[in-house]
Amino acid sequence: MAPTPPEPATLDVTIVLPCYNEQTHVVAEIERITKSMDASEFTYELLVIDDKSTDNTLAVLREAEPRFPHMRLMAFQRNGGSGTARRIGSQEARGGIVVWTDADMSYPNERIPEFVQYLRDNEHVDQVVGARTSEQGSHKALRVPAKWAIRKFAEVLAGTKIPDLNSGLRAFRKEVSLPYLRLLPPGFSCVTTITLAFLSNQHQVDFLPIDYAKRSGKSKFHFVRDAYRYILQVLRMVVYFNPIKVLMPLALFLFGLGAVKAVVDVIQYNFRVTTNAMLLIVTGLIIAAVALLADLIVRSRAD
Repeated sequence: MAPTPPEPATLDVTIVLPCYNEQTHVVAEIERITKSMDASEFTYELLVIDDKSTDNTLAVLREAEPRFPHMRLMAFQRNGGSGTARRIGSQEARGGIVVWTDADMSYPNERIPEFVQYLRDNEHVDQVVGARTSEQGSHKALRVPAKWAIRKFAEVLAGTKIPDLNSGLRAFRKEVSLPYLRLLPPGFSCVTTITLAFLSNQHQVDFLPIDYAKRSGKSKFHFVRDAYRYILQVLRMVVYFNPIKVLMPLALFLFGLGAVKAVVDVIQYNFRVTTNAMLLIVTGLIIAAVALLADLIVRSRAD
């Protein structure tokens, strides 16, 4: 059966707002977003997704819903993670432009109309990301160097400068994003994924500097676990779209190292080559063959 084509957009903007245990401040965030969007010229919906909160977030949202006519509440029956909420929210969006942001008061959500207008004014741009000018998260001493290293690694693999790899505030064209939504992981690294998916497929991504405030409530970020997932997701996305960029340098390095070792062995051991040198050469050739095969599969893939 052929896949059902997405319904045409009936609104200008859908703002996807995942919520998990945000009872103390979620209404204030909704008020801030609604006020800025009501003052703009855009038709919009605010799709608020409760990710099976364990506090009273859902009850607070249901109580507040009648006050906000543009708000649409979606309640998950089990916790799926922020990536799952953003994926489903984007698929269900009625707006031609989808905005992702957080409900923890950390992002300047009053600037959402500016991001939407930027896409309106720049038709060649498919995604605009809020690049944070400061780091206010927990474990700051560890997060800053770790995120810098991961971002630089992603820049090398993606072949372009990335001011902020995992900002939670961004706006993108829904039609462009649809082929990549299925790639989103359930956790925080979904923002990294959508950035690299666009960049790896030659979609223009621009960055606007934003202020970043200390979040309200308790952070759900776990440094070791989530940093590890970020690294894996960067590798996964680049291998998915451009495997040669990851595998071929490793193959050439091993092959070159084995070739140098073989030359040294010939001189040192009277024209005999050691097993180590042969293993390095063969391993390099195998990885190169895998890289070429993976590249062929990528180029023949429908998406």
